[in-house]
Amino acid sequence: MSSLYIVLSHAYLQTLSPSLQTLIQLFVNRLDSVESVLPYEYDVFDFCKDDNERRPSENLGQVLFGERIETSPYKFSFKKDVKCQELCTKVYTKGKSEDKNMLDFLKRGMQLNYQHHWIVDNMPVTWCYDVEDSQKYCNPGFPIGCLVTTDGRAKDACVINSEFNKKNTFYIFNHVAIKITYHNGEGEGWRGARLVAATLEGNQVCLPMEVPGEFDSDLKITYTYSVTFEENNDIKWASRWDYILVSMPHTNIQWFSIMNSLVIVLFLSGMVAMIMLRTLHKDIARYNQVDQEDAQEESGWKQVHGDVFRPPRKGMLLSVFLGQGTQIFIMTFITLFLACLGFLSPANRGALMTCSVVLWVLLGTPAGYVSSRLYKTFGGEKWKTNVLLTALLCPGIVFADFFLMNLILWVEGSSAAIPFGTLVAILALWFGISVPLTFIGAYFGFKKPAIEQPVRTNQIPRQIPEQSFFTKPVPGIVMGGILPFGCIFIQLFFILNSIWSHQMYYMFGFLFLVFIILLITCSEATILLCYFHLCAEDYHWWWRSFLTSGFTAVYLFVYAVHYFFSKLQIVGAASTILYFGYTSIMVLIFFLFTGTIGFFACFWFVNKIYSVVKVD
Repeated sequence: MSSLYIVLSHAYLQTLSPSLQTLIQLFVNRLDSVESVLPYEYDVFDFCKDDNERRPSENLGQVLFGERIETSPYKFSFKKDVKCQELCTKVYTKGKSEDKNMLDFLKRGMQLNYQHHWIVDNMPVTWCYDVEDSQKYCNPGFPIGCLVTTDGRAKDACVINSEFNKKNTFYIFNHVAIKITYHNGEGEGWRGARLVAATLEGNQVCLPMEVPGEFDSDLKITYTYSVTFEENNDIKWASRWDYILVSMPHTNIQWFSIMNSLVIVLFLSGMVAMIMLRTLHKDIARYNQVDQEDAQEESGWKQVHGDVFRPPRKGMLLSVFLGQGTQIFIMTFITLFLACLGFLSPANRGALMTCSVVLWVLLGTPAGYVSSRLYKTFGGEKWKTNVLLTALLCPGIVFADFFLMNLILWVEGSSAAIPFGTLVAILALWFGISVPLTFIGAYFGFKKPAIEQPVRTNQIPRQIPEQSFFTKPVPGIVMGGILPFGCIFIQLFFILNSIWSHQMYYMFGFLFLVFIILLITCSEATILLCYFHLCAEDYHWWWRSFLTSGFTAVYLFVYAVHYFFSKLQIVGAASTILYFGYTSIMVLIFFLFTGTIGFFACFWFVNKIYSVVKVD
């Protein structure tokens, strides 16, 4: 799976004295493509390799996202410009099957527009070019080459140069010209320099390289590089990321989406406030009158007071879902809060994923507590089954899906295939820490008394009258997901872009705001629909409250399908299966998360309105 992040955290470069030159090491990361979900390690392609290859240690998030960072043969001396330095030459002999396979893989990479991701002193080596409205876009990756098709159509990066025009020919970008910008400290009273940018310059080629579509003669590819250094004291080290982030899309769209969401929230809040103040206030005042004649004419939600807290069918499953949903909710809240404070910035590679996994593992206790307490309230007695399902059901589904996706990645030889050791480590975290913590939470949940209901439940269930179309369960559930989805869909576009189109995601402030808006919208939409159903004397609200806001996840899935067909150019069965496999994990997590919000909002509302009514 691709990463939300593109850069590794390192120290800055300093020259200790004018006479001492510091070696600058360029690192390479895995290559990826917008046309394929399969990333590949740098070494899989037949590029120049470092003789003394080293790999910086990677955190759990980086491993899960398929990042594979290693040293490269590109090594520069500070402030020493180099022109057309030869790095290595690769020879492909006609008739040699190994060479043919290597070359075919390289061509396939160019055909699918695979991108290099290089790192210098924690900064991505960027490829900046002009887009519409004379704006500059800085891409933290650059293509390995491009293709002119058999009908003479220039694909991808071949459009940048009119000389790339020979039919059925691949053009490999075997020369890179890197400009390294540094901030000199002498004017500020400290000795040395800090690197503030590394960009690819122009498309000057020392040894232009064409690779014919047909491999009918021996082929030699020479890889070269040029490097220039430029002093720029206007860019401070702390703001060296800005030139990449400023070129990213589009903060004004974000504000538009927030305003759009706030309008929905205000509309819903107005509706809920009106119900609470006018209708309920009137209803409660009328229901509490001691006059018996009025009591005879009871209608609406008061009539079902003897059935409203009747335990739901499949209470075991509902309590398990709510325990898992609580775990996901707390994890998401803390992760987003830390991201807002800047702890999980793009510079800390893999930090977001690592933080999420660790928090999820440590939050087994609230899951066990919530699940067992609600299960006891529903009158359940199979507490062992409840605890085991809470600890194993939803994580088991996610792990099984993840394992199948990993098998596909492993068969395809992708760098995103998680090593066996990491899988064992994840299982150890799950069974060694998360499951015992869930048991501890469940122990305390079962020790507590069941949640006390404000009204008694009758022995005999009341008959539910014939419902109109809008108060039937399915239309209500389908309508319930529309408004929460309306609040998040623009943000969702940027998140999907960062995952599948390899763009950086850094707008966690917006995301946290959208998260809060989603919370409010899910709660209010569920409360509104719950009130209408109770007024129609339908008291089956437990599952419906969970499914009403949980249905937002179905819209999320529909949007992901639309995004796949309209925005992505993914080709190949493996990539398609991986896309939908990972999407289904996201949809399940989102379903549990939104369903839990809706349930607890509705649970609070129902307890509140029935606790202020006098019941004989």
